[in-house]
Amino acid sequence: MRNKVCIVTGAAQGIGRKIVEDFSKSEVKRVYACDIKHTDKSYPENVTPVILDVCDRDSINTVISKIYSDEGRIDVLVNNAGVTRDNLINNMTEQDWDIVIDINLKGVFNITQAVAPIMMEQNHGAIITMSSVVGTDGNIGQSNYAATKGGVIAMSKGWAKEFSRKGAKVRVNCVAPGFVITPMTENLPEKVINHMIAKTPLGRMATPEDISNGVLFLASEKSSFITGQTLKIDGGLVI
Repeated sequence: MRNKVCIVTGAAQGIGRKIVEDFSKSEVKRVYACDIKHTDKSYPENVTPVILDVCDRDSINTVISKIYSDEGRIDVLVNNAGVTRDNLINNMTEQDWDIVIDINLKGVFNITQAVAPIMMEQNHGAIITMSSVVGTDGNIGQSNYAATKGGVIAMSKGWAKEFSRKGAKVRVNCVAPGFVITPMTENLPEKVINHMIAKTPLGRMATPEDISNGVLFLASEKSSFITGQTLKIDGGLVI
């Protein structure tokens, strides 16, 4: 990771914040921590917080152009921004469907479309997108979320082929967490959490560090011959 220029979306809290912190400790040149809002400004010296809405294509193009102009390259993109709006299909509103699709799926497309040509031109890069075991194996009450998390896996497989078709060493992979201790899950009923822990062979929920470790591996040269893959980090929840 030494001297790499990295972009992380959904970077203000939870898994994204942990990824930013771990990247910053890994001898990277700079991490651009992108989020729709930053309530905590206490980032390490080599981290630049950026206000960015992954649904705003004009802002994305402006931000990516500025980063590339300042740095001369972009080495790593982590697509982490995401939301949930869970409900059984009979009760799921069109608005709940649309916002999850727009952020979790189209948002990944938007920023990847801006970054990928730069990586192909410079002949290297690593793109890691946050999927979920819900995207590989489904879950009750998460039709919208499952569609997006399965969709990013399919897109990433296609991109792994597309972005390297002219010999560019651009790798594209996904990480699929199980249940993780984050602000997104902290409001789940205790009985739901206990049920998921009971189903997990390793007997606990994941921590943000568990997930960040996998992202760091896929972003680094230690995974230089891995592309088009989905790394499940779920304690054996889905085997």
